[in-house]
Amino acid sequence: MSDLIKSKKRVADHGEVFTPPWLVEKMLDLVKSETDRIDSRFLEPACGSGNFLLPVLKRKLAAVDKRYKSSQFERIHHALLGVMCIYGVELLKDNAEECRNNLLEVFRSHLKLEKGSDELHAARTVLEVNIVQGDALSLKDHKDEPIIFPEWSYIGKGLFKRRDFKYDELLQLSSFGEGTLFESLEADEIFAPVMDYPAMNISDIAKNVGGSN
Repeated sequence: MSDLIKSKKRVADHGEVFTPPWLVEKMLDLVKSETDRIDSRFLEPACGSGNFLLPVLKRKLAAVDKRYKSSQFERIHHALLGVMCIYGVELLKDNAEECRNNLLEVFRSHLKLEKGSDELHAARTVLEVNIVQGDALSLKDHKDEPIIFPEWSYIGKGLFKRRDFKYDELLQLSSFGEGTLFESLEADEIFAPVMDYPAMNISDIAKNVGGSN
């Protein structure tokens, strides 16, 4: 039980109880086809220190190794894409930072990266904006501003694209599609990004060229 709570006070104040690893794995097995996709996006609205997100990342990295074992260049870039496709919202500051650090360590150890490498700095930049300290119910961050998430994509030849969207608008996407008045429209025709960045390589991301939220 001690592994599932940090303190009784945190349970009382915030309802903080962590899901046991065996149950996490069983739940992820239910969506195995998605966890095995490098570019499938996962959002945990109460991510804690990463109980769900860590095994998701490990599964993505295993998929990267299986698909790109013959090219270290593609292996590194798709491993970073795996990190880019993981999102979390966490109310408590220490949990949010612990989650970022835990995910970063999984990425670092899997690729055996040096601590000062551009790849590691790029992953840290990504996690700073993908793991948000905020309230998933109010859709606001810790500064009481609307939560904004980046949509990352790998466009090949070592280049990534980033577009930022408001979380509340992303949630509205489920209201559009087949059987609605908007089924003939593309999502981009309805929901515009709040920011659209030029293509960036790993070095650009490491230097935070695109900026953070």
